Amino acid sequence: MSDHHLVAVELDQDSIGKADANVEHERRVAIADLLDGNVFAPNGSETGPYALRLAIEDQRLVFDVTRQDGAPVHIFVFSLGPLRRILKDYLMMCDSYYEAVRDSTLAQIEAIDMGRRGVHNEGSTILRERLAGKIEVDFATSRRLFTLICALHRRKM
Repeated sequence: MSDHHLVAVELDQDSIGKADANVEHERRVAIADLLDGNVFAPNGSETGPYALRLAIEDQRLVFDVTRQDGAPVHIFVFSLGPLRRILKDYLMMCDSYYEAVRDSTLAQIEAIDMGRRGVHNEGSTILRERLAGKIEVDFATSRRLFTLICALHRRKM
């Protein structure tokens, strides 16, 4: 594996706050999956591996990238505007999914989950486009990062 990958991810505690068990589980799984395999190459950085702190500050998404040893690489700041609609849609789909798991048939749960995955893929594509030229990521990495951004955004809505 290239040294252009993440070995640590931290979600800013001021941004996320406390969440229900489903959201906490989703965060842990997304971080574990992300660290298990990812492509993460900040533009202009010759070597990694990297640590990432994700935050929402002043209605902006912050990617604070350091090397594994803590040496600063770059802080990338993005407007949440282009992601706001898709984040809202995805979080609404997640709420519907969790509700369906309690009260719906398997066919209904599968239909909602398929829709949720479609919205998630759309959000991942938008995120990857926003990162282009700043941080190179593959689609799987973008999907996991989108999940974490949703976890941050859930409290800020």
